[in-house]
Parts: sequence; C-alpha cells; structure tokens
Amino acid sequence: LGSTGSIGVNALAVISRFPDRFRVVGLTANNNIEVLTKQVRRFRPVAVAVSHRGSEDLRREVRTRGIQFFDVSEICSLIEHCRPDIVILAISGSSALEPFLVSVQRGIRVAPANKEALVMAGEIIMREARTNGATVIPIDSEQSAIFQCLEGRNREALQRIILTASGGPLYRVPRSGFRNLRVSQILRHPRWKMGKKITVDSATLMNKGLEVIEAKMLFGVPMDRIDVIVHPQAVIHSMVELRDGSILAQLGVTDMRLPIQYALTYPERCDSGLAAMDLLKCRQLTFDRPDLVRFPALSLAFDCARRGGTLPCVMNAANEVAVNSFLEGRLNFLQIYAIVEKVVSKHKNVPRPGLSQIWAADAWAREESRSYLK
Repeated sequence: LGSTGSIGVNALAVISRFPDRFRVVGLTANNNIEVLTKQVRRFRPVAVAVSHRGSEDLRREVRTRGIQFFDVSEICSLIEHCRPDIVILAISGSSALEPFLVSVQRGIRVAPANKEALVMAGEIIMREARTNGATVIPIDSEQSAIFQCLEGRNREALQRIILTASGGPLYRVPRSGFRNLRVSQILRHPRWKMGKKITVDSATLMNKGLEVIEAKMLFGVPMDRIDVIVHPQAVIHSMVELRDGSILAQLGVTDMRLPIQYALTYPERCDSGLAAMDLLKCRQLTFDRPDLVRFPALSLAFDCARRGGTLPCVMNAANEVAVNSFLEGRLNFLQIYAIVEKVVSKHKNVPRPGLSQIWAADAWAREESRSYLK
C-alpha cells in the first residue's frame, strides 16, 4: 500500500531480488500514475487501487491484463480481494488506520512504515493482532532496530528502550532562524531521503515524538522506560537496555532496504545485496540530549503519550493539517507547533476510547486546526 513512494519503491526492489519467494498481488498509489503504470507492467498484480482511476494508459494496462481496479478509497476491499500473506503499509497519515486494522483482523503479517495509525489507535490494533494471530514487524529503521534487539528475549528483561534521532535538518540551526526557513530548506534531510510530510516532522522532531508513542504500542512499554537521544551519524538505529545493565544496539548502513527485507523474510536473514557497513569509516559516534526548548513538539508528544486516551490522535491530526499547510506555504515553520499545541490544549480527553471515539477526535482536531488557519 503506497507502492510509488520511497518505501514502496524500495520494497519492490527488495521483492525483485526474491522472485521465487514473493509475488506482488496488489499495488496502491495516490496520484503517481506514471510510476504505478510501470509497476503494474513489471509485477502484474491481481488488483490495483489509485485515486480517480488513473490515466488512460493505466486503464488500458489493467483491462489488458484482467486486473481488478479499485479506487484508492477502497483499499480494504483490495486487501479482501487479494488475500495477501503480507501487507506493506507505506501510506502516510491517518488513512493507514483502516487497512492496518483490517489486515490484522484477517491474521495477515503487517510491515508498517506508517506511524500515525499506531499513534491513533495502537492499543486497538495490537489487541486485534494478538487476538487474530497477526504479526506486526515494523519497517521504520528505529522500530525495526528495537524489534531485532528484542528478538527471542523475555520482555521482563527489558529495562529501557532508547530511540535514536539524527537531529534532523535543523540540528545545528538556532531557533532564532526557524521563522524564516523555506520549505526547500526543511526538505533537505542530512541522512534520509523521505516523503515531504515525514521530513518536516523530522525537522520539528514530531517524527520522533510519534515514534515514542509507536514504540509504546508496539512493545508494550510504559513511557517512563522510553528515552530519546540524538545521534547525528545515524549509524546506531536504536538500542535497548536490559535489566542487568547491558545495552544492545542495532547498527547498519542508512538504507531502508535492510529493515524492509527483514520484515519480509523474518525470521530468516537473507543476503541483501548491499555493501556492508565499514566500521573503520565510523571514526566517531556521538550522542546528545534532544533540545526540548528548540523542539517542543517532542515534549508535547511525551505528554500526550503519558496521558493517553484520544490525545495522541488529536495531536497527530492537528500536526497533519499544520504540516500540509506549511508545505502549501500558508504557515511559517514555527506556526506548525503553535497550532498543534493550541488544539491539544483545547481537547477534552477521552480515556480508553473506542474506534468511533478515535475517529470523532480525529475529525474534531482537523476542524479545529483549520479554524486557526482561517
């Protein structure tokens, strides 16, 4: 799901290395028709979903090959039609929640590169996964690192999760220079090539805040046992501290194909075809505390995670609206956090919400955010 984005393209590259092991049965995209058409010709899926049903070239390709066509709003129907063994969840934002939930309810292995669904309704998703025997193996490099460090270990031995952050594109920029930053400057991440929304989140450190909540949901760890440290070299993707004081770290090259392949081939380790990391070139590994004055979004995310209920969902929805408005040139960089903080502070939290209450909170937060924009 989301085959034309950065994660989707890398996932298909991994799949191409194992033609005897994997078959692509479904592809979805939002509006990148040209790339999707090429993918359909190469991988010949059973079904395709795209907004507005795509271009005439894509329609012709689909008709010729007898492929089932869905609108991008019908992703859950596509999943039911394809009956996959694995769903790679590479679509961003809250739109991933419904297909994530449907997949785990069907007992399907889900490899999510999406944080927002778990932030919104992580307790519900993980409960459904346990009930239906579905495995959730994260693709995000940080969560994959934690998953790998914990593999085969008794969770009672876990003392602390340590999420690493590169610091983003503004790590060395003083806060006094934040207001006049252009979108093009924000989108130049020093380590990763990602989508626009996640790159902006990396700049505000909201991305790390979402990962904190995601880790809480994925690994069932209370907030007082999750820490964030800045590691600019991005060689260590994350760490876990065990009860005896030992710290286990997962290191690797900054290439998303590694965690993607691990999620697909788990529990096996297969040749990735990538060059191994040269430790002799890693002359220095440094660590720093995140600056919560310059990047208050991380502090806000910790607070929402501790309080729980509908607050994480509201924070996520307000952030989506604010980030999109920044990318459209309607806000300056500092106003992203200002809007998110206002909406969160105004929300009446609902503890232990059901799915309908989560969607209601999401809708309220979006409307409230838009009212500030007006």
